[in-house]
Amino acid sequence: MGGYAEAVRERVRVARAAVKEAREAADPYALAVAEDELDDALRLAAGVDVDPDGGPGNASPV
Repeated sequence: MGGYAEAVRERVRVARAAVKEAREAADPYALAVAEDELDDALRLAAGVDVDPDGGPGNASPV
């Protein structure tokens, strides 16, 4: 699952960066879109047991 887990983590990283950019730009529409994407990415990570901030592997040693 290493490649898939890293893709999920990358999606979270990109979404977090988009949230930060939208906040800095004070763009409420872009912020809403970015926050929705971040929510989706975090939900996906939780659903497949991937720690979005972790290193290689799964969130739990199962």
